[in-house]
Amino acid sequence: MTQVRTFASAVVLLALGAGALGASACGGGSREGAVKTATAPGGSKDPSRWPADDRSMCDWRNKPELEVSETMGPGALKPNVRRVYKTFGEGENRHKTLACREIDTNLDGIKDVVRTFNQKGEALHEEADTDYDGKIDVWLNFVDGRLAQQDVDTNKDGKPDVWKFYVNGQLQRIRRDRNGDGKPDVWEIYSKGRLERVGSDENGDGHVDRWDRDEQLKYEAEAAERKAREATEDAGAAAAPAVGDAGAAAN
Repeated sequence: MTQVRTFASAVVLLALGAGALGASACGGGSREGAVKTATAPGGSKDPSRWPADDRSMCDWRNKPELEVSETMGPGALKPNVRRVYKTFGEGENRHKTLACREIDTNLDGIKDVVRTFNQKGEALHEEADTDYDGKIDVWLNFVDGRLAQQDVDTNKDGKPDVWKFYVNGQLQRIRRDRNGDGKPDVWEIYSKGRLERVGSDENGDGHVDRWDRDEQLKYEAEAAERKAREATEDAGAAAAPAVGDAGAAAN
């Protein structure tokens, strides 16, 4: 049977778990420190020693139909941003648009973020190596140019163990795999960007065994629903004539 316990205790456990994962991913330091000091394998903080192969992920080489632009971002001494353009359509509908963009965000000569775009120039997909270990650990998918799903690898096994889902750009739910078996065992449900309830699978059968709820949010939702119902009833009562008035009007 599904159990319910205090929501606060669940949030504390999730926060502790996230903190431990964050410390592990950053080598015990802050994310900001990791960005400043981390270097991908084969890369260098000295621009003069940047590798000839920057591990491009845009697939533009030996494709003369594509147009490539190299630019320097903030703080860069050599180009660290590559944009690849492609021409679509025929005749009057012919147009050139950005098809792929990749960036070396930590300035070590290795590209670590790549995003692809559709014919309209809307974002389609993005991959990133956020801890600069040479392996992709974040995957983003977009629908109509808006973020729809974010997958994250927090334990460095090359596979996502956190899945975040968005609707109209707003976080709706998160699934987490705590034991590394590739299957979610924690489900987080959000309402208007606020964590509403957390479900946990304690016996590994793929089903929620316990729900932890935000009772305050539940109370607020019930109060709003009750207020709306009362307003509807009052409006109906005001619109309906009294029995006596209806009889008098008939006579």
